[in-house]
Amino acid sequence: MAALSKSIPHNCYEIGHTWHPSCGVSFVQITRGALEESLKIYAPLYLIAAILRKRKLDYYLHKLLPEILQSASFLTANGALFMAFFCILRKILGKFYSWSPGFGAALPASYVAILIERKSRRGLLTIYMANLVLLFCITAAMYMFFFRCKDGLKGFTFSALRFIVGKEEIPTHSYSPEAAYAKVEQKTEKHEEKPRGTNIIALVRKLVDSVCKHGPRHRCCKHYEDNCISYCIKGFIRMFSVGYLIQCCLRIPSAFRHLFTQPSRLLSLFYNKENFQLGAFLGSFVSIYKGTSCFLRWVRNLDDELHAIIAGFLAGVSMMFYKSTTISMYLASKLVETMYFKGIEAGKVPYFPHADTIIYSISTAICFQAAVMEVQTLRPSYWKFLLRLTKGRFAVMNRKVLDVFGTGASKHFQDFIPKLDPRYTIVTPELPIEFS
Repeated sequence: MAALSKSIPHNCYEIGHTWHPSCGVSFVQITRGALEESLKIYAPLYLIAAILRKRKLDYYLHKLLPEILQSASFLTANGALFMAFFCILRKILGKFYSWSPGFGAALPASYVAILIERKSRRGLLTIYMANLVLLFCITAAMYMFFFRCKDGLKGFTFSALRFIVGKEEIPTHSYSPEAAYAKVEQKTEKHEEKPRGTNIIALVRKLVDSVCKHGPRHRCCKHYEDNCISYCIKGFIRMFSVGYLIQCCLRIPSAFRHLFTQPSRLLSLFYNKENFQLGAFLGSFVSIYKGTSCFLRWVRNLDDELHAIIAGFLAGVSMMFYKSTTISMYLASKLVETMYFKGIEAGKVPYFPHADTIIYSISTAICFQAAVMEVQTLRPSYWKFLLRLTKGRFAVMNRKVLDVFGTGASKHFQDFIPKLDPRYTIVTPELPIEFS
């Protein structure tokens, strides 16, 4: 543990922005780089979300760009304000303490930054100690249970799950299974009356129809046009395609950047392993969930919301194909938020104003403290994200000086010594090692 009372007299140039002695210039450079990366992250993310949610033209014309800019501004502010408070805190305190270059600078920066973001996106963040796949299984089980319950989920979460697993798994229908089945039969007869061509598409469609019509389907199942087997297979193919296309779209900016210098890299846009991993994750999640739901309906001879807990938990095993801490923790945090607000509505838990903002600020500040003082304890994916957001400048901090606090700050930076201008330093800088 670092001693909180220890301090070092170095200025912010000697430790933080070692690439330039000016605090103002360094702040501008961080801001510019963070804004560029933030736009690269949020622009395709919001565009894909708008397409999946089937937004109307008015959204694309008037709301898409402002929402992208607002979220990009939040992420930019998080990085840029950290540098600003890093320098401000040094000028106020006159020296650096073990907590000030990381937690101290990040806490106010994160708090101000999260206020820029839309309130609907300020999810509760938690510090966790759990197995990744198990956490996702539990989260998926609870999400699917709330999805099946009346008024269990609302807004984007409900719409997203309805898109992923299909409206057939929603238990609230205004007509009986028998009546709906009769309507499907009438619809099928009308289609059969229409002449079809003998092309390949018509033959494939005929083959698919024949597979879907023949086979077992329980009377409680609401996928009236398919049997249970084809229902699961179709769900897998549909969401595998969605996952594959999403990953392809996310890789488009980096692929076209090398269009003229390395044309062969365009092939990786379609044949990258991550494309298939995301597709396998989404496809298997849907097919396992639907298959388990159908199986339970056959075994118990009824359609019960409790089936969603078992089906959702088993479907969570699909995380093995695409192990993402980001997805798992985001969904878990949103689940905590959902359950918290349901508790407030039921009068079971008290309401704490700005709880999401405070928790986000503290959680982010802890991560920044680790990124400055103990990089070895930070998740590699988050460290790479910080490097991307700051254009690699987070790695050029003078961590050898911070070793005095006993956290092993320079453990992964033993060979790095910044080239500092002695005119702007307080302590005589150590000379960089020259390699012959």
